[in-house]
Amino acid sequence: MNKINIAVVGLSFGGSFVPIYRDHPYVGKVALCDLDPGLMDRFTKLYGIQDQYTSLEEVLADDTIDAVHLVTPIPQHAEQIIQVLRSGRDCACTVPMAVSHEDVGRIMDTIRETGRKFMLMETTLYTYQMFYVRQMLERGEMGRIQFLRGCHYQDMSGWPSYWEGLPPFWYGTHAISPLIALSGRHVKRVVAFGSGTMDQELVKKYGNPYPVETALLEFSGGLKGEVTRSLFETAHVYKEGFCVYGSRKSFEWGFYDGSMPYVTTLEELADIELNPDMKGIRGRATPVAEIEVPNYYLDLPQEIRKYTVGKNYDATNPQNSLKKGAGAGHHGSHPHLVNEFVKAIVEDREPAIGPALAYEITKTCLCIHDSALAGGVSIDIPGR
Repeated sequence: MNKINIAVVGLSFGGSFVPIYRDHPYVGKVALCDLDPGLMDRFTKLYGIQDQYTSLEEVLADDTIDAVHLVTPIPQHAEQIIQVLRSGRDCACTVPMAVSHEDVGRIMDTIRETGRKFMLMETTLYTYQMFYVRQMLERGEMGRIQFLRGCHYQDMSGWPSYWEGLPPFWYGTHAISPLIALSGRHVKRVVAFGSGTMDQELVKKYGNPYPVETALLEFSGGLKGEVTRSLFETAHVYKEGFCVYGSRKSFEWGFYDGSMPYVTTLEELADIELNPDMKGIRGRATPVAEIEVPNYYLDLPQEIRKYTVGKNYDATNPQNSLKKGAGAGHHGSHPHLVNEFVKAIVEDREPAIGPALAYEITKTCLCIHDSALAGGVSIDIPGR
């Protein structure tokens, strides 16, 4: 099997993916690209990577590079995705892939025209929690999905200047993506509201007056959901979470990002009737349990399983430390994202978070902000 050569562009966050690519058995060469030579030198010393570039143009001038993973500032994503695809390379990009409807259309056209692979590197779709809920649904434990809820609370003050005043749902993919993926349905319509007020200095860059946006979603088939995103001047512990309410069981993220989730079970009426202690009680019993979510690492190549664990990985007892599921890289998602992108290229297939799902996620986020700016007007979302 021929190995592929990948360039990681943008190391401030993208650096966390570098050792995973380096150790993946289907990857040959890993190249680094960043505006900061000192940052690249640090990764070269850490991981023994020699190939360095200071611009995307330099990367694309290297004929040995097969694919590019973009981890660059949000305003640059659309143009850089198009640039990579038109160069004949496959492209992965951190979220969001675009912040305008026009750019979404341009990217989709470019994917069709070039035939290259594109993957949106959405971390929430490969978390421990996501794997757990998928398995619950596959086993039929949850019954019918009745309602969905997503949220992302994070204060971005002090981040690089392009974040200042960013509309909440331009970077709302972490709240939206699990709902779309778990439902397997198209979001037909959104009704959204902005809430609160911000310092006027934060409003200037993007014309966004809201620190918080919240929306109701209507999926095809009648299912509904709710999402909320905060970015500035709103006191809440960091959390990227989702809830799935089923006819038999429900899954709810804990209060903060690292807390244990809850599973609630709706007991069968027959079981209640057989219990003497339940006689005369109206409604069904709904026992709740905190769940320790396991680490789903077995579908990964052995060489990169350790990156689902992070600092708690014990090389002397790998299986035991892996089973503990200690958090790393957005709840263990990073190696799964790398593995899916690499395998999609090697196997010549569309990635799991390919153009169709990337379009659905991005268009929904953009339409939520449009609705909020318009005071809660209902907006229909066109299918791809």
